[in-house]
Amino acid sequence: MSKLKLAVIYGGRSGEHEVSLESARSVLAALDTAKYEVMPIKIAKNGQWETDLVLKGDPTWQPGFDLAFPVLHGPYGEDGTIQGLLELAGIPYVGAGVLASAAAMDKSVMRTLFAAAGLPLMPWVTVFQHNWVENPRDVQAEIEKHLEYPLFVKPANLGSSVGISRVESSRELDRAIALALEFDRKLVIEEGVLNAREIECSVLGHNYPQSSVLGEIVPAGEFYDYEAKYQSEDSRLIIPAPLEADLTKEIQSLARRAFQAVDCSGMGRVDFLLDAAGRVYVNEINTLPGFTEISMYPKLWEASGLSYTELLDRLIEFALEKHEERQRLKTSLF
Repeated sequence: MSKLKLAVIYGGRSGEHEVSLESARSVLAALDTAKYEVMPIKIAKNGQWETDLVLKGDPTWQPGFDLAFPVLHGPYGEDGTIQGLLELAGIPYVGAGVLASAAAMDKSVMRTLFAAAGLPLMPWVTVFQHNWVENPRDVQAEIEKHLEYPLFVKPANLGSSVGISRVESSRELDRAIALALEFDRKLVIEEGVLNAREIECSVLGHNYPQSSVLGEIVPAGEFYDYEAKYQSEDSRLIIPAPLEADLTKEIQSLARRAFQAVDCSGMGRVDFLLDAAGRVYVNEINTLPGFTEISMYPKLWEASGLSYTELLDRLIEFALEKHEERQRLKTSLF
């Protein structure tokens, strides 16, 4: 059998560009070259594709590869944009489709879908840049009407904890909002969970998703920010998370429900907060989670009995399954 020609697309125009480079290095090193002919495609920070390749929105056109594996974190990669381009070109690709990618990238839309699915969430409000610039005190009053400190201020469309601040009082709110607005015009501000434990679950599959064992993050700082994730050696990952069996099953079930609430496919890492009373809250889902060898998503599957290389094989199989499913749909009445 001929090898599957696989394009690994990485880098991108996001604040998570460097994280994408690290993820791609691990993916490229682990792919089984006996099965795949691999084509690395790097996108520079300015959006320029550094490989001599043109993608056309034409499914009859041959791009020179059989399947794409986007390893792009954040906007212009995890948000449905690259997925839309690949859909137009008729190219199968690993991971969530356009809708799930866009909905999960936008923390406000994501929470709306989670709430509709009956998932447990902390209270939150959405703030737009123009409202804050025009009426900052009115917006602050609205925030404090619905939420209690401490708060987390987050860009709506970003990951890896970039631009996120924990706010203990009203005196810190202006600074936190100014920082988040450097990365997005839309913010999510949510009530914090006091003394929260951070629990993560990896989900894998297409129509019948499966949950991994759980992991717990003990961050070096007051929360698991960018530095704690990628620069500090003091954060600890505990796998499996030391939780009672019933609570573990509940979180695994919630992870699958969150995955399906945004119509995800392939992979997703669902993050939870656990309070001192044992109440669980869904924090977010990442449809293209970090994929370095020390990232939680592959580590949780490794602890569940699936090696990094086997995980990549499964993701590629689900990508082909999803594409074949779509190809069977009618596109014309005549």
